[in-house]
Amino acid sequence: MSKMILINLPVRDLAASTAFYVALGGAVNPQFSGANSTSLMFTDAIGVMLLTHDQYREFTQREIGDARRHSQSMFALTVDDRDAVDVTLARAVAAGGRADPNPAQDLGFMYNRHIEDPDGYVWEMVWMNASANA
Repeated sequence: MSKMILINLPVRDLAASTAFYVALGGAVNPQFSGANSTSLMFTDAIGVMLLTHDQYREFTQREIGDARRHSQSMFALTVDDRDAVDVTLARAVAAGGRADPNPAQDLGFMYNRHIEDPDGYVWEMVWMNASANA
């Protein structure tokens, strides 16, 4: 079995968060989705599991933090070209996200912008010209 990255996120509104992550480029995996969770795949190896707070609490005894107030992590997704950064952000904003909670970065060979999901988790959309550093 090949390695995978699975990110589990507690969310306040499962339907709203699911719409946001579909707009971000995730595909719902109905096999692992239900009334209290949505499984989304971004690639064959990268997935995000959205869990209601009640469902998430079944996996931890720690308090669920407030991502709107505290930065705990930042996730990055690459896209195929520079324009896809802005297009993806526009789709995610239309689905309830907030654009640019952090400044955009344009280094010529790399361009990135950030999008905040309905719960405050920040995702970085990144395009990199890999041949620029070759």
